[in-house]
Amino acid sequence: MELIPQEGLPRISKREPAGITVEPGKVYSWCSCGLSEKEPFCDNSHRNVEGLPFRSVKVVFEKATEIWFCQCKQTKTPPFCDGTHKTLPEKPL
Repeated sequence: MELIPQEGLPRISKREPAGITVEPGKVYSWCSCGLSEKEPFCDNSHRNVEGLPFRSVKVVFEKATEIWFCQCKQTKTPPFCDGTHKTLPEKPL
């Protein structure tokens, strides 16, 4: 297996949050690297990044509610959107 270099990660998946109605008691694993094919959720793609700097962020909710999961991966409140996507440049640096 070829490792993915850390440079340029985390990747911005989308510049908007994903509104998900969560189920009580279910474990949600949020992707922190931006490489998942199941965004905003983890598919373990982070295991292929050299040095293993990323991990999934697991959360469980007590009641059904709509949660805004970050997809830009720049949030200060992972896994939740904090609006940081609104401040990002149009194109990655």
